[in-house]
Amino acid sequence: MEEPSVSPFEKDPAELSVEDVYDISYVIGRDLLKIGCREEVADLQFKIVRVLEVLESLVNQQNLAVEELKLERDNLRTEVERLVGEGARDGQSTQQIGSDQLVIDLKDPNRPRFTLQELRDVLQERNQLKAQLLLAQEELQLFKSGLHPQSEKPALDGMSEDNKRKLSDAKDDKTTVRRLFSFSRR
Repeated sequence: MEEPSVSPFEKDPAELSVEDVYDISYVIGRDLLKIGCREEVADLQFKIVRVLEVLESLVNQQNLAVEELKLERDNLRTEVERLVGEGARDGQSTQQIGSDQLVIDLKDPNRPRFTLQELRDVLQERNQLKAQLLLAQEELQLFKSGLHPQSEKPALDGMSEDNKRKLSDAKDDKTTVRRLFSFSRR
């Protein structure tokens, strides 16, 4: 038993075939013939023919693209099945892989080892340690030049404003160098 055919005018544009475009052309041509052969109708007929040609071309391109995608999908499925089969032969488990899962080869030296948040935290800590190192280096320069934190006024002239602020913030605490010296004496 045949299904009742759906008019090409009622179909979704993505489901149109070249035959549907020909059916549309036939219906429009038949209706134009009913109107008559006036000059205005003839001009309209040429425009309609051009639109139908464009529609036919677009439907052909869409159908070719869909066929190419289906072939690519089939090729990818075959490749995945082959790789899963190789993995099973190599002693790996044949666990099914879902579309929302990330597959990581543990033998790959370039595999990701940290999450983005972990990397951000490490970079932030590195930047803080670099700032502390610069401050400690400047304090060490002060001690090497014979100036003590109590008489550091002349040494402050050569320091950047940012480092002056950091140095003054650290005055309330034991300085980094003092902490290092006291730690090394223990």
